[in-house]
Parts: sequence; structure tokens; C-alpha cells
Amino acid sequence: MPTVHDWINNPLGVVDGLFAQSNSCPDWEKKVVEYFKEKLKLNDAHTWVPSLNDVPLHYLKPNSLVKFRCMVQDMFDPEFFMGVYETSDPTSNSKQVKCGKYKDITEGGQVDFNSRNTVTSERQTFYCVPIPGESQWVKESYAGTSQVRVVPSTSYVPNRHKRSYEEDDEMDTQPQQMKNISQGAQSSAESHGNIESKRQETEAPSHDSSPSHCTSSLDLNFPLPGEKGPACLVKVYEDWDGFKLNDMLEVYGILSVDPALSVIADEREASSLLDPTEGMETVEEQRVHSPPASLVPRLHMLYAQPLVHNNPLLPSSVLENNGDYLSSVLGELVSIRAELLTYLTHVLLGDSLAAEYLILHLISNVYSRRDVLPLGKFTLNLSGCPQSSSYTEHLYTVIQQLVPSSYRLCMSLHNMNNQRMVPRKDYTANRLVSGTLQLANNTSLFLDETQLEQGQLDTTGVRNITALGNLISWQKVDYDFNYHQMEFSCNINVLITSEGRSLLPSDCQVHLRPTLNPPNLEEYLSAVRVAQVPSQLNKYRIYLSVARALNYTISDEITKAVEEDFVEMRKDDPQSMSAEDLHRLLVVARLLSLSHGQNTLSRDGWMKAKQLEALRISRTPQKKCVNGNEP
Repeated sequence: MPTVHDWINNPLGVVDGLFAQSNSCPDWEKKVVEYFKEKLKLNDAHTWVPSLNDVPLHYLKPNSLVKFRCMVQDMFDPEFFMGVYETSDPTSNSKQVKCGKYKDITEGGQVDFNSRNTVTSERQTFYCVPIPGESQWVKESYAGTSQVRVVPSTSYVPNRHKRSYEEDDEMDTQPQQMKNISQGAQSSAESHGNIESKRQETEAPSHDSSPSHCTSSLDLNFPLPGEKGPACLVKVYEDWDGFKLNDMLEVYGILSVDPALSVIADEREASSLLDPTEGMETVEEQRVHSPPASLVPRLHMLYAQPLVHNNPLLPSSVLENNGDYLSSVLGELVSIRAELLTYLTHVLLGDSLAAEYLILHLISNVYSRRDVLPLGKFTLNLSGCPQSSSYTEHLYTVIQQLVPSSYRLCMSLHNMNNQRMVPRKDYTANRLVSGTLQLANNTSLFLDETQLEQGQLDTTGVRNITALGNLISWQKVDYDFNYHQMEFSCNINVLITSEGRSLLPSDCQVHLRPTLNPPNLEEYLSAVRVAQVPSQLNKYRIYLSVARALNYTISDEITKAVEEDFVEMRKDDPQSMSAEDLHRLLVVARLLSLSHGQNTLSRDGWMKAKQLEALRISRTPQKKCVNGNEP
């Protein structure tokens, strides 16, 4: 009788068992997926599945069920594989039909390629990376809910020296001879040892560890500099058209780190160097598409759950489908909002108006698109920031502690002229080379314009500034495919900090007016941040995610009242209220309502929005309009 966790430790046993019934059950493949879906629903069973995000690769058992919280960074061409194949044993003259799905290497003897039972199938490969800019509190919270207790394999010796090239070659000899023999016969100790030698890519490297020879030649293609964690080749068997580039997913699949994969890749690379006409792939393409399994493991997808958000404090399902949870949270939103407003007011040196607008910015979200216009975005330009470089660093740290994913881009001349922001297609390696702006939805992008100094922007700098402007105005990034550009929609919250008005466009500019002048700014901001206990921060995190996800409507009655108000405001001075001003006022009113947990606009909410806007505009030096078309 199989134990409770056999389906986690040995998922291929479940697959093979259902495949054995394929004659009597033609839809066995659907039953495999349904089996694991049902298992994962029971009693928080998903918390027992090890995560590639939390557990070092060398601790994980090959061919076990694992999960991976990730973003789809690239989609490779479909590949063919033997879904069903027949093996023969020369000694006993026996033949056996085997399942090749969810596997990389054939097993169980000599494969009969001429067998009538052979079935060629197709699968898609996604190159997936950890969610870019994911906050440390998110990672710790996900890891804290896991009930997995893993131990290293018996071959693992802590702090041992990395193997030399020759030792790697010796270790690879055996898998080369056994690549078509049973996977089960290959010892997990051997594969674990192979993985451990390059494990610095999945863990923060120690200061005294020397980099592996593989890491120097293999670029894991993370969108943001300094990111850590495993990249993964996810093999998708069904409905791959339902996934898009930059989707956030939690993938459940069978882990494949067979050393034979690296040997096969080395053989293919060597043969293509000797005879370039032998294969269709270039050497560069082979390195990207068949990297060492110890650095880029393969994950054969059984099931993937699209992530609407990556806040571990909320249910993963859409909030509207979780009425009980929503009603319990809504009752506390107003009080939490007041506490968050006080906290942000202290961070913004006593400016409560700027704190109000910062809350509205943090819960903004592109909820729809009308033609090319993204509705709901609210890019905030916080001007008048102190010249001290540490201030914007502290402000970003505060935001980083509140949102699930974020990135601070210092707009120094060097970064603007040298950083690759827009992803581009590399046709030689046949891959999408990532850029800073390849981010998952709901990421907070913090643009620090206070770091910009005088100088000349070169071609790259101008292109980067244009890309940032398009992202802010249209919530899209035009990926560079050399011969053409391809537009990818996004949903990224952009906050710009600057001394004067930003050189980038924004939906709203708030000029900071500090009422506090602490003698030591750095000590003051650190003390404000430390005063927030983790339980209080968790309240803020839940509040922001819930307010962001709420639905919103305007009744016909309020719509009519807003129209009449608009006409009234334009009576005395038609240039005092343009259509663009009305649009911004409606966005502010929407966000103000949602920030109080109200999913519809009231007359009182409309009046409050008008008051906020009047206060904000009174701070901002207004340019004299000549024809009403100036920004």
C-alpha cells in the first residue's frame, strides 16, 4: 500500500501506473493531471511539496515532485520526444512498452526505434526565472509556510572544494555510458554531487567560494542585476498557448537533474564544432537551450497555477471568489489605512498630503484598456526630495517592505547609458535576452532621478529614456527583435523621486513640503522604520493588496453629478479644467474610494478627491497655458 507522500517522492510511479492502464483508459494523460490536482487540494498538501525557491537544488531528490514560483522569461521552440517507446532485452528477448512523458532520458534497455508502438509527441519549453525583484519578506513568508523538512544527500559534504575540469570529466564518463539505461539505476548520490559543485547559483555565494567554470560561461538571463535563485527549463505538455511571456506561475512538476543531460549536451556541442552542418542549432543555441542540468534543472510540468499576485499573506485565488476572507478584511481597512497614513507621513517628513497620494499610488492598478489607453495607472512624481542620497534609499526600503516585488533604478548618467532596459532577441543563440523592464505585473518600479547628474545621453541612454516614457504613458514595453519591435503590455507601478519636476512624464506630481527637520535624517528614518513591528507591516501589506484588487463601479446618478460639476467648473474659466484634468480627478476619486474599502464612488468621495487635487495643485508651480494643449 503506497504511503501518503509516495506521490511526492515518486510521481513517476503514479504516471507509470496510470500509463499501464492506457489500453483500458485512453484518457490516462488527463487522469494523471487530475490525480495531482486533487492531491494538492487536500489539507494544504501543497505545503508538503518542496520549493525550488526555498530549498537548495542539491537537497532535492531527483524525479520527485517540486514546485517553483516563477516568471516566464522566454519561450523556446516546441520540441519532439518519444511519448511512448519500446525497449528490448537481448538476453531474454523480451520487449516492454514504456512511457516517455515527463522524462528526459529513456530507461530500461535498448530502444527499438522501428517499433510500431513508438509514439512521437510534442512539448513546449519555457525558460523560467524567480519573480524579478521579489521582496525578502515574501520569500521568507513563503518559506515559513512550508512543512517540508529536507536533508542533504549522503554524498553531500559541506564546504568541500569544487571539482576540477578533469574530475568533472571523470564523473561524466559513467552517465555517458548509461544514458539509455534505467534512470532509477543512476544513483541520486552521483547526481547530487554533480549539482553541488555549481550550487552557488541557487544560493547566495560565500565570500571565499571560487566560481565554477560553468557559471562563467552561462548567463542565467535574470532581468534584474544581482538576482539569485535557480533558473529552470519548464517542459509543458498541455495548453501551452494559454501562457504568456512574463506570466507569474506556481509550477508543480517532476524535477529532472540527470547528469546524462549535461553529457548529451557536451556531445552535441562537440559534434557541431567538428561538423557544423550536422545539426541545425548553433553552438550558442545549444548552450542556451541545453545548459547543465545542475545549474538549470528541468521541470516537467504537471500543473501550473497562474498567480494573480505573489503576496503570501493573501489567498492565492481571486479575492472576489473568497467572500468570507474579503468581508473579514474590509471591516479593518479604514483603521489600517489611518495607521499606514501616519507611518508614511513620518517617512515623508510630516507631509500628510504626499502620504495620501503615495497610498493612492501604491494601490493603483491597470484594470482595463480602452484601445491603447491603460485605465487605472497612476504614476506619481514625488518632487522636492531632499538632496541627501540616503533619503531616497530609505524611502525605497520602506516601499520594499510594503509591496511584494519592487526595483530601484538609479537614473545616473552611467546607468542610463550602459544598462540594458529593453529585452532584445538574440537570433544567434535563439533566445530573448532579458532587460531591466522585463518585469512581472504589479511590480513597483522606483525611479530615483535625484541621482541624475549633468552630462550627455548617448544613443543607449536616449533609447532607455524613451522606453521609460512609453512604460509610464502606455504601460507597454517595445521589445527589440532587431528587424522590428514587438509590443508587450505590462502593469507596473512607477514612482519617480526628483528634486524638481521630473524629465519623465507622470500622471501626478506632488511637491514635498516637509514639516519636520530632524538633525540627523538617517537616524530619524531608521528609527521610524524600526518602530513598525512585523505584525503591523503585515497589516499594511494585506491592506495594499486587497485595496488594489477590489472591483469598482460608478452609478448613473454619480456620473451625472460629475458631468454637471465639470460643466460648472469650466463656466468661469474654460482652461481651469481640461478633459485631462477631469480624467485625473476621476482616477484620484476611484483610488480614494478603494483606499477606504468602498467599491463605488459616493458624493462625499468625489468632494474629498476635489479637495485633495486643489491642495496638490496649489503647491505646484503652474505654467501659463496659451492654447490649452500644453501638459
